[in-house]
Amino acid sequence: MTSRIWPSGGRHLWPSGGTSEAQSHARGHLVYAAGGVLAVHTERGTSIVPANRVAWTPAGFTHYHRAHGDTDMRIVFLPPSLTRLVPDRPAVFLASGLAREVLLALTGPRNYDDAVPDYSPAARTRLLRVLVDELREAHEQPLHLPEPQDDRLQAIARRLYETPSDNSTLAELGKAIGAGSRTLSRLFRSELGMTFYEWRTQLRICHALVLLADGHDTTRTAYACGWANPSGFIAAFTAVIGTTPGRYRTSRQDTAHPPR
Repeated sequence: MTSRIWPSGGRHLWPSGGTSEAQSHARGHLVYAAGGVLAVHTERGTSIVPANRVAWTPAGFTHYHRAHGDTDMRIVFLPPSLTRLVPDRPAVFLASGLAREVLLALTGPRNYDDAVPDYSPAARTRLLRVLVDELREAHEQPLHLPEPQDDRLQAIARRLYETPSDNSTLAELGKAIGAGSRTLSRLFRSELGMTFYEWRTQLRICHALVLLADGHDTTRTAYACGWANPSGFIAAFTAVIGTTPGRYRTSRQDTAHPPR
C-alpha cells in the first residue's frame, strides 16, 4: 500500500484485498474510491463505496477499510462546522460529477507535492462547503448494509454472507436456527428498518460490486449472487446503482484518474 496523509485528508493506493487496521478518528471523514471498490466496516454495518458513491463515517466510530480490486482511496476530514450538516451515523451518498471533482481536488497533488501550490485556507473551506452541499442535495443512497444485533438475525446473516446465492425462504432459514418466520420478519423491520428480502437484495448487490471489481463478468456474478438469470440481476443492480453491471465495470476504468 502507498499512502500520503496530511491534516485535512489523505490518499491510499490499495492492492486488491488490502485491509486497514480497526481505528477511529476525532473528526468525521468522507471516503471515495477514485478507482476500485472500497468496503467500510463499522459496528453499524458495512458500506460499499464504488466509484459513484461517497461514504461518511462520523467521529468516534471504530471502522476499518477493505479494498476490492486495486483501489485508489481518497479521504477528506470535515471540520465540526460542517459535520452538523451530515448524519450522525455512517451513511453513503451518490457522488455527483461536481462532488467527485471536488474530492479529487482536495486529495490531489496540491496537498502533498511541494512543486504545486496548495489551496489557501479560504479556498479549501469553500471547496469543503461545496462538497457537503452536493452530498446533501444528492441524499443518501442505499449501499449501507446494516449489521444485525439479535442473535437469530446474526445467524442468518452469517449464512448469507458465506453463501449469497442461498435462495432459502425466511421460513426455511428460521427452521434451521429455531425461530419462526413471523418473529424474524418483525425483527428485520424493527432492528434493520427493512424486510428480509430487501436486506438480502442489498447484501447481494454489495457482493456483486465486489465480484465485478475483482473482474468477474455479469453472468458469473448474477449466478454467484443468487439470481436465476442475468436479466433479473441486471434489473436489480440498475435499480440500486443507477447503471447496468456492464456499464459499471467500464466506468470504473473511465473514472479512475491515478495522477490526480
